[in-house]
Amino acid sequence: MSFSSEAKRELCRERLERRDTALAECYGVLLYGHSFTPREIRIITASPDFAARLPKLFKRAFSLSFDLIPPENAAGKRSFAITDPKKLAQIFDAFGLEIEGAVSHHVNFSVLEEESCRAAFIRGAFLAGGSVTDPEKRYHLELATAHQSVSREVYTLLLDMGFSPRETQRAGNALLYFKQADAIADFFTAIGAPTTAMGVMTAKVEKEMRNTVTRQINCDSANTDKTVAAAQEQLAAIRRIVKEYGSLDALPEPLKDAALLRVTNPEASLADLAQLSFPPVSKSCLSHRLKKLMSYVPKE
Repeated sequence: MSFSSEAKRELCRERLERRDTALAECYGVLLYGHSFTPREIRIITASPDFAARLPKLFKRAFSLSFDLIPPENAAGKRSFAITDPKKLAQIFDAFGLEIEGAVSHHVNFSVLEEESCRAAFIRGAFLAGGSVTDPEKRYHLELATAHQSVSREVYTLLLDMGFSPRETQRAGNALLYFKQADAIADFFTAIGAPTTAMGVMTAKVEKEMRNTVTRQINCDSANTDKTVAAAQEQLAAIRRIVKEYGSLDALPEPLKDAALLRVTNPEASLADLAQLSFPPVSKSCLSHRLKKLMSYVPKE
């Protein structure tokens, strides 16, 4: 099951106790569903949990049933429809809409005065027209509706709720979307899916930890490469000095000791060589001696 499906499953566990919140959730479903016209209401979903919730949701909000429901145990996308004129008129009236001569939809904010109703409305919008990407892959949540005016008004509603969505268009639909893990987690917390929110934040923490480890490994690898390169350069210099002078005895004692340390510990870091010195010296002191050693290399 996809992360988006799991999110919708959690949202569908929200109890349908109050009629006002059920009505607000229905409002979000209708404005973000497949069709909401004076002739037909049609909601299409691939979520079995949302499909199971819809009849109960409309019963609680309007005390009515769908005229068309999918067969029991139907697979794939499921379609629900209301075509009865009396039912349609009742639903339009519940949101203060004129069924005759309706041209375009707008959000009736008087239905969403309470915070719980605003959260229920957004929950319905996500269930009908929303999706979220698995946060293990990337962060992206979107709400898509065919009603441009509705999308603009929901944008304002989300701003009032403390969110800052982005806007775009795709295939004739208006989209509101988020691309930040924190915003997506807060969104799910607000509409009743705290477990999903926790999943987003857990994925973020794990991803950041992996990135930190990767950066550390890369840094350690780069440092190791530098250490090996420097050691190889020092060993080559020592070989040339021996070839030129016949031995290391021509070197001052501190430089001779540093050269012998490098020859016997070709892969050791400066810090390790400094500790191996007798008596021990600082890393900067040993570095200075090895650099001074390079000045004894014969010129080509």
